[in-house]
Formats: sequence, structure tokens, C-alpha cells
Amino acid sequence: MSQVAPARRATARILERIETRDAFADLALEAEIDRAGLSPRDAALATEIVLGVLRWRRLLDALLVPHSRTRLERLDPRVLAILRMTVYQIAFLDRIPAWAAVSDAVTLAKARARPGVPEFVNAVLRAFARRRPTERRAALPPDPLDALAVGCSFPTWLAVRWVARFGREEAEQLMLAMNDRPPLTVRVNPLSTSREGAARRLREEEGLGSKPTRWAAEGLIVEHGGPPSHWKAFADGELVPQDEASMLVTHLLDPQPGETIADVCAAPGTKMGHIAALMANRGRVIAFDRDGPRLALVHETAARLGLTIVEPHEGAVETLAPRFGAVCDRVLVDAPCSNLGVLRRNPDVKWRRSPEDIADARRRQRDILAAAASMVKPGGVLVYATCSLEPEENDDVVRELVDRQPAFGIEHLADFPLALDDGGMLRCFPHRHGTDGFTACRLRRGP
Repeated sequence: MSQVAPARRATARILERIETRDAFADLALEAEIDRAGLSPRDAALATEIVLGVLRWRRLLDALLVPHSRTRLERLDPRVLAILRMTVYQIAFLDRIPAWAAVSDAVTLAKARARPGVPEFVNAVLRAFARRRPTERRAALPPDPLDALAVGCSFPTWLAVRWVARFGREEAEQLMLAMNDRPPLTVRVNPLSTSREGAARRLREEEGLGSKPTRWAAEGLIVEHGGPPSHWKAFADGELVPQDEASMLVTHLLDPQPGETIADVCAAPGTKMGHIAALMANRGRVIAFDRDGPRLALVHETAARLGLTIVEPHEGAVETLAPRFGAVCDRVLVDAPCSNLGVLRRNPDVKWRRSPEDIADARRRQRDILAAAASMVKPGGVLVYATCSLEPEENDDVVRELVDRQPAFGIEHLADFPLALDDGGMLRCFPHRHGTDGFTACRLRRGP
């Protein structure tokens, strides 16, 4: 085992933990990287392989099937993890020699000490590695939509849903974009520096190039070069990792200095920090979160960014809202959701979700939005957003609020950086805009 590359050894443990303990990929990665003491280079490789396997898991299985005499679902989870990660390296990572990946896989399999396991792993992987890329054939089901889902490595129920809404061609583009490695996007803290100053500091201190984001004036797309939390500019509060779509949600809210603004699902504080920065740290930001440990992240974010106007409150918005009835100029609801718009960053989510989860999320979102609406003063603004593309979690929730509370109406902004649709909804898509998948809507309460 000591001869196995550290990144592959860590990857096998992480994938097995995700499979057997239902661990979240980001948390499992962080824990194993720290436990194993991986170098930045090995940590980057382990991250690439783990997330790559999760993105392409269903297609990897289809590529394995023709070479395995044993049904994949009957394999030991550790063995299946070893097979998947090795096929991913051979098929998707050009710089890794196939012989090295297979050799490490066989050594990892020996740790199971079951007769025949290393030989089985060796036979399957060498049979796959011998085939040229043009000769590799995935075992696809006969149903066209099911085959599309396998080819794009998506659950069939989600592929069917997106084909029905977007058409086959665009649904395929969306699924493939969701499997891409996302850009590393950061938001500059205008209280500390400018976009040009931050770019210069990244270049001089970290050796990283960057370019401005397209729609958000304070965003930078940075070359991948280790976790941003290790950058000096991050520690000094000059930069915040944040996708451009997330930045646009705050711009839809349009916070102004001196106002009273609530962020009712605030943790970990990314949008909260953006709100306070656009307010020039003048006014009042009321930040709710029902999870105490996560609310602690709001405190940490505010302190690191030098924000003094943030008031964190632990508790659910349904419980806390009556204490702040109609006092807010603006309220942001970044609602908990299915997270189906951020699969580039959290690919394990697509294997955890079911159609029932969307219905469950909608019920929770409806209650949160109704409570948050009570905090908006006459003439004030309410923004509802999710990192989901599903209409049940967005259009339907907003429509239900407007039907129940006719004082609220959707505002159609004509001059927003990214054009809103005819219904006044902001819709961000990875295949169209290069951003995470977000949906948001701005409502105005009548006088």
C-alpha cells in the first residue's frame, strides 16, 4: 500500500465512504485530505478524480459492464470504487499512464485480502485499457431517453424531466455542462480593494492569472491553483469565492447604503457579505439561520470582511419574522432547495435526489417565503432565489405567494446585466452563461 500514489489511495477511501456511509463529497474530501496530509498537488489530483467519478459514475459503470463477469451491484463497494476511479483516469485524464493507474488499482485491491479480488480487478481493467478510445463501447439500454441519461451520466428521471422542458438537444447540452469542471470565480470586497488591485495581488502573491466576469462588476475568474482559503488575499478579506450567478442574485436585490435589509437563510454568509459590501457597510443587515454551527460561519465571514452592520440571529425565519414585521427595505430569501443547479460543484447530489425531494423542498420554500414577506415594509423589495432550475421550486412558489398576498407583484427589470425572461425571472444556466444554475425573482410590495 505504501507504493500506491497518495492521491489514489485517498481517492479510494473517499469514494468508498461516499458509497457506504452516504457521506457528502466535499466534506469527505476535506477530511481525507487533512487526515492523509496530502500535498497541494496530490490534493488537487484526489479532488479531480473523486468529483470526476461522481460526475460520470453512471457512464463509467456502463463502460465497465462489458468487461466484468460479475454484476457491478454485487461487487464490494471498495472494489467498485477502485474500478470506477481507474476507468475514469484511463478514459478522462490524458496525463496519467494507464499502466500506473492499473498497477495502483491492483495493489489497492490486495488490501481486501479476499481470494481472487486482485486478479479480478487486474483482468477487468487490463481488458478495458487494451481497447483504444474509439473501441470503448458503453452498455446502453434500448430506451432512447434512458440511453441519453447513461451517456450523459444522469439519473433517468432527471434527464426525462429536462428533455420534456428544454427539448432533447438542449437538455443534453445542459447535462454535459453540469459535468464540466466549474471555473474558480471570486468576488472582490470593494471595502478593501478594487477588482484590478485584487487581480494584481493574486498574480504577484499566488502566481495566478485572472480575468473579469462578464456580468458582475466585482467578479474575477481565477486560474485554478489550490483552495482560495490558502490565499493571503482571502485571509485579509479582499476576496470571497462566489459564482457569478450568485453575485447576480444580490444585484437583483440592489441593496443601498443606510437601508435595513434581511437575509433570512444567511449561512454561510456569502450573499450576506455581498449585501453589506454593496451597502458600503452602512445600515443594518439582519441575518437569520436556523443552524447554530452554520450561523457561526456568518460571524466569521463578517469579521473577515470587516463588516460591522451584520446582526446574526439563530432560528427559523417562520419563528423570527414576527419580531421584524414590516421593518425591512429589502429581504433576500436564498431558499434551501434541491441544489440541482449546482451539480458541477456538487455532483453527488444528482445521485441523492428523487422527484419527491422537489415536492418536499417546495413545501418548505413556500413557508419561508411567506414568513419573509411579512418583514418587507410597504414599497419594499423581496427577492426569492434558489440554486435550482425546477419550476416547482421557483415559478410555482412565487406564483403562490402573489396569489395569496396580492400586495406583492413581480418587477420586470429592463436593464439588468443578464436579461430576465418574459415573466421577470432571472435564469442562469451553465450551458448558456457559464455560471451555476440559479433562478431568482424580484417582487415589490405595494404601498
